[in-house]
Amino acid sequence: MTWQQASLLLFGGSTALLFLGLPVAFSFLVVNLAGALLFLGGEPGLGQLVRNGSASITSFSLTPIPLFVLMGEVLFHTGVALKVIDGIERLIRRMPARLAVVAVVAGTIFSAISGSTIATTAMLGSLMLPLMLQRGYHPTMACGPIMAIGAVDMLIPPSAITVLLGSLSGISISKLLVGGVTPGFILSLSFIAYIVVRASLRPAIAPNGPLDEHRGWERVRPFLVYVLPLATIFGVVVGSMIAGWATPTESAALGSMATILVTACYRALTPARLFAALKGTLVISAMILFIILGATTFSQILSFSGATNGLVQTVTGTGLSPLAIVAGMLALLIFLGLFVEQISMMMITLPVFMPIVNQLGIDTVWFGIMYLICMQLGLLLPPHGMLLMTMRGVAPAEVRMTDIFKAVTPYVAMTMLLLVAIFFWPAIATWLPTRF
Repeated sequence: MTWQQASLLLFGGSTALLFLGLPVAFSFLVVNLAGALLFLGGEPGLGQLVRNGSASITSFSLTPIPLFVLMGEVLFHTGVALKVIDGIERLIRRMPARLAVVAVVAGTIFSAISGSTIATTAMLGSLMLPLMLQRGYHPTMACGPIMAIGAVDMLIPPSAITVLLGSLSGISISKLLVGGVTPGFILSLSFIAYIVVRASLRPAIAPNGPLDEHRGWERVRPFLVYVLPLATIFGVVVGSMIAGWATPTESAALGSMATILVTACYRALTPARLFAALKGTLVISAMILFIILGATTFSQILSFSGATNGLVQTVTGTGLSPLAIVAGMLALLIFLGLFVEQISMMMITLPVFMPIVNQLGIDTVWFGIMYLICMQLGLLLPPHGMLLMTMRGVAPAEVRMTDIFKAVTPYVAMTMLLLVAIFFWPAIATWLPTRF
């Protein structure tokens, strides 16, 4: 079988199964079983497939994933988010579009202690969207910031999907985590600036409502008691990695312990809530491990069949510059984001992209951060963006799907501008990881 036929069988088979609705892990399991029989020598190949799969999920580098997920689950189930939102709103009470800005700031803090974009969007949507609509916000002004900052969760550590990307691609997980900090905060600040300017020009789309009567200590107290300690957890996780005091696994363990201790101090962590958080962590982590098993073995079968080498030689033999090839790969990722979700995107493209990146000598951290931003765009792009569907699920009936599509458009444009900026000025993504 030629490498072209092997590519068609493996990529075509996995893509067809995904579009038929089979779960990601099982789609690649079916293709891997067929590939092992064809390319690894029949029954002995199946044995090798099992050994390879077992080795892929017993790697110590994967341990940050359940710990990062646990941080988000504890935050979600304890309900501390309401206190955080109140603390931020009291401080910025005179700012235009106050609630929209609160959503972005609170979402940034939640991103710094949660590993799930969907959980952040669902939580903010459930808590803040009804309040903004009640105060007379236009649906586009109410929905847009919540979805946009939910997607930024993918960039700001701790991020389970960043660890997954690092594991599947061979990029340094610690550098990838730290590299997302600067782009993530740039996006957050850009969103705030856009919201303030737009609300200043058109106050009717985001009325502030009456100011609270809190003064002095009562105004500052919720921020100091609830917001600052949770923001400190981000400093523990990222600071320990930057300083070289801890590995990603150790940083994740410190962050999980700090999250549990802080919520326990608030008397919000009951045994029932802790059990719910642990159960959610187990379910999500098991799903991710199954995905890693399928992706790793798929990559190995693809390589053994000759498809990887054939595709790499075809791309590198076009005579295009490395930057042009990278631009083509990013464009393909954005296109795929219109149709497939992020895990599938990684499993389909990484086995081909990473050999090309390594052969061309491209900075893997730079490429990895741009890859994350492309996946982030996929969360927001109509018609099937995951966060669009999440918002539709938590939004009241009067919010139409067209409102949700319109709401996300300016934030997609800002994210695209950041992607272009990183493409031409890699230091935006690579400067901080080089500090340790």
